[in-house]
Amino acid sequence: MTALALVALIAQTVEWTANGGDAGGTRHSKAAQIHRANVSKLQVAWTIKTNGLVRPKSQRPSALETTPLYVNGTLYLTSAIGRVIAADPATGKELWSFDPKIDTNAGWGDFTNRGVSYHRSGLVILASLDARLFALDAKSGAKRWEVDLRRGLRIAPKETSEYEETSPPCVIGDVIVVGSAVADNGRIDMPSGEVRGFDVKTGKLLWTWDPAPGSRVGGANAWSVITADESRGLVFVPTGSASPDYYGGARKEPNDANSIVALQAKTGKMKWKFQTVHHDLWDYDVASPPALVKAAGREAVAVGSKTGHLFILDRESGKPIFGVEERPVPKSDAEGEEASPTQPFPVKPPSLSPQTAEIRPACKDLVVGVRSDGAFTPPSPSGTLVVPGNIGGLHWGGVAYDPTLGLIVVPTNNLAALVRLIKRDDLSGERKSDKFGMEFANQSGTPYGMARRLLIGPDGAPCSAPPWGLLSAVDTTTGEIKWKVPLGTSPGSVKGTGFPNLGGLITTASGLTFIGATLDGLFRAFDTKTGEELWSTKLSASARATPMTYVHKGKQYVVIAAGGHDEKFGPLGDEVVAFALPD
Repeated sequence: MTALALVALIAQTVEWTANGGDAGGTRHSKAAQIHRANVSKLQVAWTIKTNGLVRPKSQRPSALETTPLYVNGTLYLTSAIGRVIAADPATGKELWSFDPKIDTNAGWGDFTNRGVSYHRSGLVILASLDARLFALDAKSGAKRWEVDLRRGLRIAPKETSEYEETSPPCVIGDVIVVGSAVADNGRIDMPSGEVRGFDVKTGKLLWTWDPAPGSRVGGANAWSVITADESRGLVFVPTGSASPDYYGGARKEPNDANSIVALQAKTGKMKWKFQTVHHDLWDYDVASPPALVKAAGREAVAVGSKTGHLFILDRESGKPIFGVEERPVPKSDAEGEEASPTQPFPVKPPSLSPQTAEIRPACKDLVVGVRSDGAFTPPSPSGTLVVPGNIGGLHWGGVAYDPTLGLIVVPTNNLAALVRLIKRDDLSGERKSDKFGMEFANQSGTPYGMARRLLIGPDGAPCSAPPWGLLSAVDTTTGEIKWKVPLGTSPGSVKGTGFPNLGGLITTASGLTFIGATLDGLFRAFDTKTGEELWSTKLSASARATPMTYVHKGKQYVVIAAGGHDEKFGPLGDEVVAFALPD
């Protein structure tokens, strides 16, 4: 058994077997039974109802975003509320389940669970939404141990829903590395974002790394997937914004927010960091899981930002392989705010999402008097057009890497947002008089509250000129964009509009890329080499999840969770669906 075989899956997007895994977050499978010539013949093999869709009156519904995990002939997945299900990979029949019994009425911001991890000793590792870490027996589902992740934080949560776990933990060797999901924009001292390492056999805390040590500022947490490099004994941690997101006048001290950080897995000691956004004022988390790739003949890590930038860094040093430029960006006009005078832009590849918005004529009246001074225009009391918006150019769906073709495949959005800072004394009145369905936040401890919304026109379409969703491929030898195609076509629109998307993708050794993600509820296959769409099928609900594939008893299956994005755009669902070729 190789060293790589001893690492539990981190990105949870392809098969895990005794001969390998996806510790490096490549989201690439060696399976090749399904290929360009037969992908159109795919049909539903089985479905699983996870029974995790709940609609509390006081909050948004739960969201099914799980990516199943295939280990030694068993499939492991989670419901939206974190119930772990072990299933037969050929039929979908449930073998056992474990329910962490979270409080579904706690007011969760991201009401989801994206899957589990696995350790070679036969343990399934679950981080539940309410921030408990579990080790379960893989054969029976029996609990071996449990840890409360809310204990020992530098800044403890004041409410249960402020501190969550949504992504699968990282398992490397005998260490479990886990971050956290901290609610945005409540106040300066939101819960702190420590990343911690635990002993896989006992659950004992081994180390803690704090992205903002000694600070009264919270956040800067790692809520996305943490990636492992077993050969170096490193984990690559993507961090988010310090709190609150849209005003930084009270968080001027240095921190490691909005960075990709390389930590030693055994000790938590930092080896290097690279900051993708300085002094973030736009909710530009590093939401995309890092991926281990080879670029220009060197071992590298690719990390995407909500900015729409893809940074390709040397894995040993953190230095950009294709260059990064610090470019001047606009100043802030908010009281007490000092925006960073420059921001990093990769030389190659160029941004995969537009940095400025071409506004459609139907929306011109919505942006009159609003600041729009180019990339990184700071939030303003007069309103700011933010491009990309807070969903991100690159989002938590991340990237996939085909090592044979040398291509990184990336889904992106072109969606602008409108953000406005509101004087504290005016916030209550603004909430009451709102006519646009703005999302308000207190940002307590600062002079300003905040209101934001994705910029949608009176016709219901995004105000940015299309395409609104793209799928791109980046050549890792040159750093150039190899191809770029619209990701779907919106109903009633001309071909090429692209569809807003949120969800992941995988590549396979047969040269296919599979992705759901789009609001239209289609699951698609593309030719990885050219970007040509080869197949699509309608799901019962859109797929706000990352697909996976595995080979069981000689047959390849492709699996996707169909949970829906938002009831405003279509039905919510509770199905995990497997596709296979007919016998």
